[in-house]
Amino acid sequence: MDHGHDMGGMNMTQSSSPSSTNTNMTMSHMNGMMMHMTFYWGHKAQILFSGWPGSSTGMYVLALFVVFLLAVMIEWVSRSRITKRNDVVSGVLLTLLHALRVGLAYLVMLALMSFNVGVFIVAVVGHAVGFLVFGTRVFGSGRGSDDEDEDRSLKLPPLSC
Repeated sequence: MDHGHDMGGMNMTQSSSPSSTNTNMTMSHMNGMMMHMTFYWGHKAQILFSGWPGSSTGMYVLALFVVFLLAVMIEWVSRSRITKRNDVVSGVLLTLLHALRVGLAYLVMLALMSFNVGVFIVAVVGHAVGFLVFGTRVFGSGRGSDDEDEDRSLKLPPLSC
């Protein structure tokens, strides 16, 4: 009676040699494609969608650009002040913005789960650029305006999704 679990053609009860055990601990077969379980550097990756970007360098660069834009958009949505009113429409709008921010954050997190170093770097740089543009007063669009009475010291916003 075989109690092995077949995961994409890899029977979990198969005995393996010590050298293949290390390979199995760092990579996993998923639908015939190798999935990395540790950080790696390379353009052959699977980010967000099955088969994307594949082995094309151009598509990999596009995927990195998409992850970068997602991270910048998270910072923009996190710091956007759409309304100052306190009514039902404002509450619904703020709820939709919160849902958008959380959805974008989850997409970046899923992209990071590819364990690709390039994706990690562009996600961090995207958040940093987004914070620089939208979270500081370097470009005149930071938190608060000149006519508001609030603490003018630069502080990191609370870390929350």
